[in-house]
Amino acid sequence: MGRDPGVMRRVHATDRPWEKTCGYSRAVRVGPYAETALCSPCASDGSVLHPGDVHRQTLACLELVREALEGVGMTLADVVKTRIYVADPAHWVESGRAHGEVFRDIRPALGWVYMTGFFAPGITVEVEATAWRQE
Repeated sequence: MGRDPGVMRRVHATDRPWEKTCGYSRAVRVGPYAETALCSPCASDGSVLHPGDVHRQTLACLELVREALEGVGMTLADVVKTRIYVADPAHWVESGRAHGEVFRDIRPALGWVYMTGFFAPGITVEVEATAWRQE
C-alpha cells in the first residue's frame, strides 16, 4: 500500500549526530498526526545535559519535543500523549513533576515505560510525544 499523494508529510531534523547516522527525523508529521523521536537530554554535540538530575533532564527532553513539534507546524498544545522512559521506577515522581510544569493546562495522556538503561551514562529519562491537529 503506497502513500496517499494528497497527504502532506513533513519532517524535522536537527544537527544531533545520531539522527543522520541512524536514519531518523526528530519529528514526522503526516496530515494532522505527528510523532516525535525519543528525545534524550543531550546537547547538539551529544553531551548529556544535567547528568543524574531527573527533573532538569525531563525539562530538557520536553524542550526538544517542543522544538521538534514546532518544526512540523505544531505546538505542545497539540500533544495528545506523552511517554516518559525511566530506568529507575522511583524517577516517576521528578519526571512527573517536570511534565506537570509543562503540561499543567494541556493535560495529554501520559504513560511511563521502565527501561534497563540508556545509551549514555548520566541519562535518567527520555521522552517522546504524539500530537494531532486538525488541518
